[in-house]
Amino acid sequence: MNQGNSSNKANNSGEIAIDDILAKIQSAIKYYRTKWPFILIICLIGALLGLAYSILKKPTYTAVCSFVLDDSKSGGGMGQYGGLAALAGINLGGGGGSTIFEGDNIMELYKSRTMIEKTLLNSCNFNGKKELLIDRFLYPPYLPGTSKDKELKYIDFNTNSDNFSRAQDSVITELTGIFNEKILTVEKPDKKLNIIAVKVVTKDELFSKFFTERLVQTVNDFYVQTKTKKAFQNVQILQRQADSVRAILNSSINGVASAIDAAPNANPEMSTLRVTSQKRQIDVQANTAIYSQMVQNLELAKISLRQEIPLIQIIDKPVLPLAKNKVKKITAIFIGIILGFVFAIAILSFKKILWRLFQKG
Repeated sequence: MNQGNSSNKANNSGEIAIDDILAKIQSAIKYYRTKWPFILIICLIGALLGLAYSILKKPTYTAVCSFVLDDSKSGGGMGQYGGLAALAGINLGGGGGSTIFEGDNIMELYKSRTMIEKTLLNSCNFNGKKELLIDRFLYPPYLPGTSKDKELKYIDFNTNSDNFSRAQDSVITELTGIFNEKILTVEKPDKKLNIIAVKVVTKDELFSKFFTERLVQTVNDFYVQTKTKKAFQNVQILQRQADSVRAILNSSINGVASAIDAAPNANPEMSTLRVTSQKRQIDVQANTAIYSQMVQNLELAKISLRQEIPLIQIIDKPVLPLAKNKVKKITAIFIGIILGFVFAIAILSFKKILWRLFQKG
């Protein structure tokens, strides 16, 4: 009997709790209905604010440049030169060693201060007028009537970057942070592919286009130069050595001719008359062998240099008109109405809670 009574009480208390919740919801709905003029006014204000935002908010322009990077070295094609290269003391690559640009390092290179600085200090043709990208960004033409900031007014970036002052370096550092946080995005659309996309979003259409193009060019040139630096230096050294040996060889050939001309009708029985020319001929033969080996080494070094050059092929360049990002008026009005409705309900609920607390007090 006691268990039956307790279960009935539990059911009754559960029904009472649900009924209380439903009653409170109905009461709240009735209360909000009575305040519909206030809610309507707030929604209209939200719609107007949304419309004003869509009109006053300046659009942004997105420039995207994508390229494919092929840095693989196929060792099969170089097998025929392996023995000769080893004898010459030349490493043709393909050994599987890691490089400084292995993996996603090149993507981080795009975000480095040095690359962004070099790009910003490039001058481009903006509607027939040469202008530095950094000046275009700091003093944009789409803000008419504005004057330069007092701290930036006397800063001139048309100087050698190696001689930049503290103020100039601080501006570059700050701009680097802004670009990495809000403007520049470097990513791989597909992790399985070697395609890299560089995206720049600013309020200046021409700036977005030119900055993207110059940044890709600057980073890719630096990438190629760094990858081929050792091989290129090796080619230069071997070229100088080959030229030096060639000059000695030419001198030896001239020496043989001079020795022969010194005794044009030499007596065959006088062997001493042929000694000088024979010595010169020995020098010619030795220098010819050395020069032949040097040329062989030089050609192998050039092959190595070509193997080190990575393939960078641009797929898509930013083309005007760029993709325009702007909030549509209808979307802004709709969002404004929703936010206005939520704000009105929150105000009314807060007001009702305060009123109840005041009555209880």
